[in-house]
This record gives sequence, C-alpha cells and structure tokens, in this order.
Amino acid sequence: MHSLYGILMAAIGLFILVSATLRSDSIVYQLLVARSRGLWGDHVHRFHQGIGLILAALGLLWAGGLIWTEA
Repeated sequence: MHSLYGILMAAIGLFILVSATLRSDSIVYQLLVARSRGLWGDHVHRFHQGIGLILAALGLLWAGGLIWTEA
C-alpha cells in the first residue's frame, strides 16, 4: 500500500512543481498561491517549486520502499 501512497505523493509534487514553473492558471494552484502569497510575497512560485521537488522526491522514495516502511 505504501507504493500507492508514494506514487500519489510524487504526482502531487510533480503537479505543484510544473504548475509553479509555468505559473499555471489552474484553480487548484491559484488557491495554493493565494494562501502562500502573504508569507512568501513575490517568491511564492519559487517556494512552490522547491516544495514540489521535495514532495516528488519523497514520494518516489516512499514508493520504492526506501523510507517509511514497517520493519
């Protein structure tokens, strides 16, 4: 089951990374930007690029069974 959650997490991370890079007009991404703009200001897209990359990497590691596995 951890591989399913890992793939889902990686897909969400890739969505955020691609949306931030392209500065997408997607409703979901614009809601994330609106919530983050107060804290990050003009650097909100760069912040989302970093978060998307981290989520994608952790999701792939989780799907591969390298982290968060039961012993």
